[in-house]
Amino acid sequence: MTLSERDKKHLWHPLTQHKINPDHLAIASAKGAVFTDEKGKDYVDGIASWYTSMYGHCNPYITARMKDQLERLDHVIFSGLTHEPAVKLSELLVEILPEGQEKLFFSDNGSTSVEVAIKMSLQYHFNRGEHRNTIVAFDNGFHGDTFGAMSVSGLSVYNGPFEDFFLRVERIPVPDGRNNEAVIDRFKAFLSSGKVASFIFEPLVQGAAGMKMYDAAPLEQLMEIASAHGVLNIADEVMTGFGKTGTLFASDQLRIKPDMICLSKALTAGMLPMAATSCTKEVYNAFLSDDLGKGFFHGHTYTANPLACAAAIAGIELLRSEDMQENISRIRSLHRDFEARISPSPLVKNTRRLGVIFAFELDIEMERYGNLRQKLYDHFMAHGAFLRPLGNTIYILAPYVTTNEQMEVLYSAIEAVLDKGGAL
Repeated sequence: MTLSERDKKHLWHPLTQHKINPDHLAIASAKGAVFTDEKGKDYVDGIASWYTSMYGHCNPYITARMKDQLERLDHVIFSGLTHEPAVKLSELLVEILPEGQEKLFFSDNGSTSVEVAIKMSLQYHFNRGEHRNTIVAFDNGFHGDTFGAMSVSGLSVYNGPFEDFFLRVERIPVPDGRNNEAVIDRFKAFLSSGKVASFIFEPLVQGAAGMKMYDAAPLEQLMEIASAHGVLNIADEVMTGFGKTGTLFASDQLRIKPDMICLSKALTAGMLPMAATSCTKEVYNAFLSDDLGKGFFHGHTYTANPLACAAAIAGIELLRSEDMQENISRIRSLHRDFEARISPSPLVKNTRRLGVIFAFELDIEMERYGNLRQKLYDHFMAHGAFLRPLGNTIYILAPYVTTNEQMEVLYSAIEAVLDKGGAL
């Protein structure tokens, strides 16, 4: 019995309707930007396995640091105790995070980093004697799958059965240059109630919405208005963080800096689950009190796991290296050239790129997870390109170490669709 056949006996996969898609490809190994299935076929990981393995799979620099850590301290509770990997990681993160981020709370994944930020923002006002029970978020944003994170997300494909159980959230459109004034007016109307605790957003790129990109200036206006009303600004950098937008963090491209930042995915280079929620000293100080109940009583069993911290430290060191920054610049240049190659095609619309992220819409109607989208996915896999279209949005967010030849595998697989006129 093959691994794929054994998989069907007990496993339930994410984002999957198993009656329609019962089969799952068995992956045997991975190295750099490539993973290999049980039959020996290679695939270029064009999305860095959901934007995590940015320095390549099984990166020897990172795995060596993890092995060294494993021999000294594997795990220890983080309530009442601390350890060197967590302290060092906190120092490194505060050093590279946007100005004003001073404190870090560790958790397990992107959803929990958002959950922590939401709870912090609500309790921040509670501790100060204010009852603020509302959060403002963008339409079509995505912030995770736990209940608080779902509440502030705006994609019904994920949220449908659960919406009756959500936190109180008001939504505004993403400013696109034509609706900026209307968005600002609506935002001010929500804030005038005095009930808004925080404003959460994916800075510059809405990932799950289809790598939708927007300008910094209107976001800065909204953040300024929020601050003027005592509302905390939460930047969800789970997807955008650690170099993907061309700067270490997308918030580095904002004149106004957030009060809180959510981090995960590339934080540990895809090695182990971990997340961090950072905040300003002002936010942290609102929890300091002789009253025990004003502390932040939230915890995860694997908070600040030493192995995950070791992976994160090594990843940050690689990110800041000259070689990795040159790789980022190289892929940005390749994307620019590829955009010029495919833009003349009548099937290509709305090309966009930021840092190592490249995306466009295929001018064909298709459901987000429908049959035509599945055919597109199967086409890419047949060409050795692991790309996961979001409906008719095709995007690339490959590891920084992806070679020019490997990038061409991704580009050629996309061009083959265009050459066929989209006939899959």
